[in-house]
Amino acid sequence: MVGGLKKEMAEIGAVSDLKKSFHLALRPLLTACSNQELCKAFSMFSNAEQQHLHRLFLQVLTSLHENIEDEFQSLCLQTQVGATLDTVEQLVEEQGLDPLFLDKTNVMDVAQNISTAKKNEIQYLMGILDMAEEQNRLIRARVELLREEMQDVSGMADAIEKLRSRGLSYGTYCSNVVD
Repeated sequence: MVGGLKKEMAEIGAVSDLKKSFHLALRPLLTACSNQELCKAFSMFSNAEQQHLHRLFLQVLTSLHENIEDEFQSLCLQTQVGATLDTVEQLVEEQGLDPLFLDKTNVMDVAQNISTAKKNEIQYLMGILDMAEEQNRLIRARVELLREEMQDVSGMADAIEKLRSRGLSYGTYCSNVVD
């Protein structure tokens, strides 16, 4: 019994809020023209005629207002607005679909996701930097090795040149001794 009463109260509250909102939106449309504005618009008529027009205008507005309210009420009943609003309210309660709470959660999730993505990106870039430093170290070692080899080759070239010059000197010496 208490659950049924709560359901009826929620339905009444939701439908009541909808109707209040509708009336608040409708009121400015139906009271947009004051007596002074009407008299100004029909200034060529006599005072009595203006008053008669104003009463007629109020009757039309009242009738229009009632017709719009009746049509709204009829549409609410045909489309079962109360039941639909009740179902939405029930889903919100069951699934915790509080939009403000979800927005906060979403912001926190987004912040966490961005933070995680940035940490992953930093780790990736640090890995690339480590690889680049290792490649630089290997290149420096290779360059140093090539320098040492060049010095060895340069030293060998000097040794070969010395041997060649000694060989030439020896050949010249031997040819002079034989002659």
